[in-house]
Amino acid sequence: MHFRVGTNEHDGQSGVPGRWIGLDAAARRRNWWWTGVLTLLFAGFAVAAALTEPKDRWCWVGGVGVCWLASLYYMIDRGYGRTLLTSSGLEFHTFTGRSSFRWDEIARIHERRHQARSGEWWDVRAVRARGRSLTVPDVFTSSRRDAAFEEKLALVRRYWADAATD
Repeated sequence: MHFRVGTNEHDGQSGVPGRWIGLDAAARRRNWWWTGVLTLLFAGFAVAAALTEPKDRWCWVGGVGVCWLASLYYMIDRGYGRTLLTSSGLEFHTFTGRSSFRWDEIARIHERRHQARSGEWWDVRAVRARGRSLTVPDVFTSSRRDAAFEEKLALVRRYWADAATD
């Protein structure tokens, strides 16, 4: 999976350009393709529930619809999420909003492995000194040895380490 790195915004404190981490066009297309597959799968479940369940038909269809909406939100947020790395911290830009965190709030940056029956995937978490850990938008992979994922992880860690030495 490739990613796009841009340097079009500057950090207000140091004048150093910020670095964007975002999906490239091919990865975004793949994400939309999987979103379509997921939508067709949920539509099939809804139709099957409506045809086979005589009594609680609408309850099942509604449950499938709620699950579909939750997964649709996740896929859209994943496809449009970007992260801006600056010398002062991280800025998460997602489909539904923006949030920023200073580097001194971050205690650790680590990759997290998820495993299910259908496969495994990795993402990157920024663990805050106080509070919950945060999933860094657009730093994920489903490949065991993904060079783009490793490059993104190294870039985030480098910005975090540089901020700690300042």
